[in-house]
Formats: sequence, C-alpha cells, structure tokens
Amino acid sequence: MELPLQVDYGFNIHIGDNFFGNNNLTLADAAQISIGDNVLIGPYTGIYTGGHSIDPELRTKAGAEYAFPVTIGDNVWIGANVTITPGTKIGKNSVIGAGSVVTKDVPENVVAYGNPAKVARQINDKDREFYFKDRKTPQRFFDQLASGEVFHR
Repeated sequence: MELPLQVDYGFNIHIGDNFFGNNNLTLADAAQISIGDNVLIGPYTGIYTGGHSIDPELRTKAGAEYAFPVTIGDNVWIGANVTITPGTKIGKNSVIGAGSVVTKDVPENVVAYGNPAKVARQINDKDREFYFKDRKTPQRFFDQLASGEVFHR
C-alpha cells in the first residue's frame, strides 16, 4: 500500500492477499469494502460506500447518510483515478479503465471503462498474446509463468 491513504473508519475494510494500492487511495468505508486477492488499484482511486439523499430536507438532517457495501473480486485491476460508488460489485478478473466512474455492477472477465463505466468487451485469448495494444507478450514471460519464477518490476 502506497501512501498517502485515506480511510473513514478502517474497520469496515477487508483486503485479500497480494494486494497493491497505489498512492492517494481513498476508502470511504461507512459500509463494508471487500477487496479480493491479487487486486491492483491505480493512484488517485476512490471507493465510496456512503451518500446522501437527493431531497434537500432529508440531506441536511444530521445522520441522514446512507451506506451500501462495495465488493471487488479476485484478480481485478482498477486503473488510475477511478471512482467506485456505493453498492457496486466488480466481478473477478475484470479490468476497470483509468478515469472510469463505476455506478453499476461489472461482471466477471470483462474490460469496462467510461463515465459511467460500461462493459467494452470480454477478456479473451488476444489479451494473453498482446499485453498492450499491438505489443506482443514476450515468450520469456510465458516461460517465467510456466517455471513459477517471480516477476520483478
């Protein structure tokens, strides 16, 4: 976890193994935030569980905040500067593009991005062959995977 890190309460946050949260991560945990194993979160991302009524009379009353849990599955990559809103779920193996605003559930094994975030496509075999746009994944990466060797940055 890179610093700075901002949390509301801290006791409503559950993080799995092999997690990486980049700098300026905000976890507003008025309700539970559950983050799975092998999750990567880019810098300046905010995960928010709380909100307020649209109606001004309700909104201005003390204690009128609502909160709904956020769940992020295993093996998810969340790009930089993403906002995740109350009550949403991101399915395992999915990727959320940088700058996205997640307002609805995102299914497993997809790439989603935009404001609001929408599913652009399923993750597929081409994503294994090309690691970024038209850049082919080097054979040495596959060899390292096969041997169990650890990747280093």
